[in-house]
Amino acid sequence: MKLFSPSIILLSIFFLASCASNSKTESAKPFSAESRAELAAYEMPRTQIAPIKDSKTGWQYELYIKLPEEYSENTDVKYPVIYTTDATVHMEMLSGSTEFLMPNVILVGISYQKDLGDERTYASRFRDYEMTEYSNPEAQARLQGGQVSHHLDFIRNDVISYVETRYRTIPNERSYFGYSLGGAFGAYILLAQPDTFKHYILGSPAFRQSSLQYIDEFEEKTALRQGEMNVNVFVSLGELEEGELENVDHFMSVLRRRSEAGLTLTGLEIIKESDHGSAFPETVIRSIKWLSQQDR
Repeated sequence: MKLFSPSIILLSIFFLASCASNSKTESAKPFSAESRAELAAYEMPRTQIAPIKDSKTGWQYELYIKLPEEYSENTDVKYPVIYTTDATVHMEMLSGSTEFLMPNVILVGISYQKDLGDERTYASRFRDYEMTEYSNPEAQARLQGGQVSHHLDFIRNDVISYVETRYRTIPNERSYFGYSLGGAFGAYILLAQPDTFKHYILGSPAFRQSSLQYIDEFEEKTALRQGEMNVNVFVSLGELEEGELENVDHFMSVLRRRSEAGLTLTGLEIIKESDHGSAFPETVIRSIKWLSQQDR
């Protein structure tokens, strides 16, 4: 049998090493701005982006609307809707969870204000979701907290109206998903206009002391004029969010007082070994599983 000569073997090793080195160098190269521009943007399947204006303020928002897979085929079927704030953060996780646990649901994500002119794309959430003004004048001037009633009017009068006049929905099967400050905003909706949604998911609601004081006073006023609430409420908190436990317990006591008015409370779901950030994924999964089990 004829063997390769040492020189040929060495040349072959050098050639292969050179190719591997060049391949590694090429793959490690960062994309240029031109290359990145050529890549197509990711689009969530069956999702539409609808510009929408707050009819009272003129502020511009967007709705991210994901339809069930068989929506266009089943033209005689109506669907429940899950509405969520912080849409750019929540939609992907909610989409994946509902795809398996609640495939026959419409998702509606509500964006932050698009024409605010602030480099922080999320800046409007402090104004729209925070119940009270900030005690620091500089912070209040920058964040404009305490305008939740305006944002709730926008959701009730513009967002829900837009969705229910254009899509086949079940009006009495609306659900709300909010996390952190969005969870606190959901608490406000629940007390101010509970009929806005039938099911409320309030994940790790971020309450300031002024918010809790506001809730106590507001609940006393609204309880006098509200009748049967007929709502279901899911509240969660990360086990490691020790600083928030007292605040959330305070809020839970408020909800328990309303149980006689038709409010059904799951109790506080504790997400083990999780802080405010890491509790989010499991909150989504647990709450959507809970929502899928509600009577419809």
